[in-house]
Amino acid sequence: MATSIRWQVPGPLSAEETRIARDLHRIGKFYVFLREIRHELFDEGFQAELAAAYQPRGTVPVPPALLAMVLLLQAYDQVGDADAVVTARMDLRWQLVLGCLGADKAPFSQGVLVAFRARLIAHDLDKRLLDRTVALAQQRGGFGWQRLRAALDSSPLLGAGRVEDTWNLIGRAMRTVVTCAARTLGVSRGHVLQAADLPLLAASSLKAALDIDWQDPGARADALARVLAEVDRLEAWVTTHVAVAATPAVHAALTVLRHVLTQDLEPDPTTGHRRIRRGVAVDRMPSIGDPAMRHGRKTKTRPFTGFKRHVMTLVDADVIVDAVVRPANEPEHATLASLTPAVTALGPLAELLIDRGYLGSPAIAALHAAGVAIRAKAWTSTNRGRFPKQAFTLDLDAAQATCPAGQRTPIVAGAPTIHFPPTACRPCALRARCTPAARGGRSIALHPQEALLQQLRHAQQQPEGRVRLRARTTVEHTLARVQQIQGGKARYRGLRKNTLDTRRVAAVANLQRVARLPVAA
Repeated sequence: MATSIRWQVPGPLSAEETRIARDLHRIGKFYVFLREIRHELFDEGFQAELAAAYQPRGTVPVPPALLAMVLLLQAYDQVGDADAVVTARMDLRWQLVLGCLGADKAPFSQGVLVAFRARLIAHDLDKRLLDRTVALAQQRGGFGWQRLRAALDSSPLLGAGRVEDTWNLIGRAMRTVVTCAARTLGVSRGHVLQAADLPLLAASSLKAALDIDWQDPGARADALARVLAEVDRLEAWVTTHVAVAATPAVHAALTVLRHVLTQDLEPDPTTGHRRIRRGVAVDRMPSIGDPAMRHGRKTKTRPFTGFKRHVMTLVDADVIVDAVVRPANEPEHATLASLTPAVTALGPLAELLIDRGYLGSPAIAALHAAGVAIRAKAWTSTNRGRFPKQAFTLDLDAAQATCPAGQRTPIVAGAPTIHFPPTACRPCALRARCTPAARGGRSIALHPQEALLQQLRHAQQQPEGRVRLRARTTVEHTLARVQQIQGGKARYRGLRKNTLDTRRVAAVANLQRVARLPVAA
């Protein structure tokens, strides 16, 4: 490793650093802690990894380990790149951590931080930074992780892009096409608007240009026809004057515009023309600014737009071993398989505590078969006052289901639903309490992990089982710490950048945990 990009981080504090540390004893302990452990966190091996991935340019190259520490300070104080440059020049606490006391200039620039983050992402080194805090926790805490208990949960993260309705979404997508085409041709936007005959886009907003009574269905239909006519003229003009296939920016902008039209419009069965879609399309893109954002729900009554951040925590050590940001509409169970390796890399997984949304993952069956104890609160159905699912006896071994009236029906292997025959349900005296179907029979949905679900229901009815379930509060508290540091809104646009941000926040949370631990003898 080139010595020019190694961060020289002496362990003992100088006399000046000791004086500042005393002043920070009550209100700045974490900065002092970072100064004290920076040589452990960025040891020779980790510095070599960082240097191999990031080759800084310039006469005075910035050590990548120093930039990694800046990322942690940014996460802790929640400051952007421009503010970080100013803070490193003016704040003694940052200067203490970065080893530049008395400097009248920051040891890095805003552009250097942007480039460094890109390199971290390209080499997955944000995960390695988090791994280093886990290793430090193990060294300092002295805990044995022979049989690990892990907990996994998620929380909403609102997107940074502007969420827009169909009209504004179409207008913004069209303006993006105009802007990209104008740049490609070296002309003004006004030239494109005039040449393509796009009067609606010349206004401050599409809705302002339409200026209709939005409560009038007929006026809305006419307005949509005008907008779609401009879309057709725009596409025709661009494809005539721009080599779209050879111009990635224009091609991407047209693709987004067509995607918006497809997702937000549908055929009108009465007129044959297009109308605004009734309801929300599956996987709808609600923002042009951040196409990765999605509509999601944490619960039935808590909708949000953006992402979900998933955090995997070791229960006994109370440290985060991995974190990832995924689209808001992606089911929780799609993430489980990608996060469990962070635990098994440290030792055998003995127990996994999860939210029930993760139970649908195929990885659950494999973990359960391998002897991992799965802890989750099973669904409890009320079925609107009628017999819930748990009122039925489902004998999976015998492949037979029994209803509260004693009627039996076979459980077909591989079928997602159990159907009781109408001939058995129609004359049943308990029919009104069982199903609202006028002529059919009762049906019961089977969970992909139905056998495990039955075990979970039985466990949560026992005092010991409820005690074990309460251990999952560890990850809920961890998510609360992440929320406190990171906030509820994404700092960046896109999945990968926000994953980096969440991982560095998790690293800060781990270091705060380590700071409270006594040093192992």
